[in-house]
Amino acid sequence: MVKKDRKVQRVAKTYTYRGYTLEELQKMDIDTLSAILPSRIRRKIKRGFRDDEKNLLKKIKEKDNVRTHLRDMIVLPSMVGRTVKIHNGKEFVSVEIQPDMIGHYLGEFASTRKEVKHGSAGLGATRSSKFIPLK
Repeated sequence: MVKKDRKVQRVAKTYTYRGYTLEELQKMDIDTLSAILPSRIRRKIKRGFRDDEKNLLKKIKEKDNVRTHLRDMIVLPSMVGRTVKIHNGKEFVSVEIQPDMIGHYLGEFASTRKEVKHGSAGLGATRSSKFIPLK
């Protein structure tokens, strides 16, 4: 039996959002972009961004590691590759914006709830715990 050396070529997948590449999305103006985004986000863009949202967009274009409380801000293609620190109610969670996040809200990436980690049952929790010797 003779083994054949086959080279498998891996093709790097380019990111596309509804048929548009990331470069095409970044070149689009906001009105064209809103036409391909979901309806809730399209409505927000149509109404216009608030002043604090406009200031956030300026800050993100100027520098990295911007801190914000704006959890309802939409992730736009111009934000991709930047790091944003999003407030979760207690602290700022550092999030690097990926292309897959386009069309979502910033708050989706900074959870406001802690994971529940259960320990062992305490004293008096069950009938059998009555017989656990006290330390």
